[in-house]
Amino acid sequence: MKERKKRSSRSFLLSWKSWFFYIIILLLVAALTFSTLRLFFKDGSNSKLVESLFSPAVFSGESSVSPAIFIQETIIFPEQIIFFLKYPQSTTSLITRDNVNCIYMSSNTLSEPELKLPVISVDGDDSGGLMIRCPLPPRGMIVSLAGKSNGKYRVLSISQHKNYDSVIVSGVMMTWDSLAYDALIDSDNTTIVFVKGLNLRGGKIYDPSKFKCVYGHQDLDKSKFLLRSDVFSIGQEIVRCETPLSVLRNSSRYKVSVRVVGRRTMDTIARPLLRFEHDLSGRKLSEMCVCTMLRNQAKFLKEWVMYHGRIGVEKWIIYDNNSDDDLESVIESLVEGNYNVTRHVWPWIKSQEAGFAHCALRARGMCRWVGFIDVDEFIHLPSSPTLIDVIGNDTYVNDTVGEIRVPCRSFGPSGLNQSPVEGITIGYTCRVHGFERHKSIIRPEALNSTLINVVHHFHLRQGFESISLNSWLMVINHYKYQVWEVFKEKFQRRVATYVADWQHDKNVGSKDRAPGLGTTAIEPLDWSQRFCDIEDKSLRDKVLEIFYDPKIDGLPWQQ
Repeated sequence: MKERKKRSSRSFLLSWKSWFFYIIILLLVAALTFSTLRLFFKDGSNSKLVESLFSPAVFSGESSVSPAIFIQETIIFPEQIIFFLKYPQSTTSLITRDNVNCIYMSSNTLSEPELKLPVISVDGDDSGGLMIRCPLPPRGMIVSLAGKSNGKYRVLSISQHKNYDSVIVSGVMMTWDSLAYDALIDSDNTTIVFVKGLNLRGGKIYDPSKFKCVYGHQDLDKSKFLLRSDVFSIGQEIVRCETPLSVLRNSSRYKVSVRVVGRRTMDTIARPLLRFEHDLSGRKLSEMCVCTMLRNQAKFLKEWVMYHGRIGVEKWIIYDNNSDDDLESVIESLVEGNYNVTRHVWPWIKSQEAGFAHCALRARGMCRWVGFIDVDEFIHLPSSPTLIDVIGNDTYVNDTVGEIRVPCRSFGPSGLNQSPVEGITIGYTCRVHGFERHKSIIRPEALNSTLINVVHHFHLRQGFESISLNSWLMVINHYKYQVWEVFKEKFQRRVATYVADWQHDKNVGSKDRAPGLGTTAIEPLDWSQRFCDIEDKSLRDKVLEIFYDPKIDGLPWQQ
């Protein structure tokens, strides 16, 4: 009996200790939860929660808990540096341009930052991470990021100087001239890898046996556990290869790159993601979509979207190539006006062809037809009210047609010295006599597996054909040569891979350049009168008839 009482007493003591331990744990969890919520809701702001993100424990590396925010990779571009961050999804809206700064330190001392600049932009990416752009550092300095805490930017230098207690220190650093930067797993379970630096000619298909795809978890050069697969096709900067079964099962754990046989594997930040349409089953296809890539064209976007919406475009896919002109707010206003406009961040410079291939994959499963046009290009229908009247007419288009080629006309400054306040289609009414290259409207499922495209023209699968429309059915008004203040912006950089920038002394006589302009951004004395062979007000008159509102004495995009 005494022994049983002793065992019962010991059992009760152990049980009491266990319960006490559990109660303490629960109290700690409750306190932590309450503290976090209090920080989040105090004074109706998120400032305290932001402070907790940029705390010493987050960046010092001394905590046993995984960091809340850390830099995965850093890419050096000719004009800027992009940091790729991983962070808790619940904090997406808390990391803004207002609470992160670019800091620059001497590479010799790595002590107190000598320079602090605002970040150029903060954007999310497809993989759930964050991209932060900073200006290039001055010679001999190192750039990183500092988080704002308690009203001050608290910085811990790489040498952990005692006066600073928090910093985001750069991760793996790579350069843009040789990089695998994006990857998608297609519906046939092949991996499509987008690369820069293979220096392949445009429009040409290469021998895939000379290349391999390489999969791994982190640094592919140092990792002992790599998966290699065959390349099925390669052209331009797009590689399609076999996807190993283990990658298909858990693609988020892997990075993928490309290796030329006999050479080292290219640096990579590419993580293979499932193609977008995997999540779109059962959705109704939009009959007509458009895809464009732009940089700092926000002031022209409303007119472009509103006009094309009236003639039958249902969805707009915008690839933003490093804009810093508040493009997001313009898109938000269009979305509020019931226009189906989506913005995809595309920071990769001189990569329009790859971006259009990426967009074609995005559109497959969402769009029946996709037009690839620029924001200064407007589809004009001289004899039909809508695009569907043309592309849905069996007289012109049948099931074997995979691409519709539309002729383009180039318009000039039309005697103007300042941008027309009424809009592009109203102000520019003088054009050159002949036609320039065609632009394409394609069926995404008709594209060749290489996804090769040159000057907006795609290679098609066997069994599909291209047709060219007459200008009386459809023509594109390309407002290519606008007033000088707009046109000179093109000198800095053009988005196409295989088209020379204006200031480069290469292919000066190409049709892609302005005739007789040269390679310097100096306004010719007669610029406003150039490129004016024929006065053409046909689209202007149509736009005024459709859109002019006497109540506001103007057009909707002027508001």
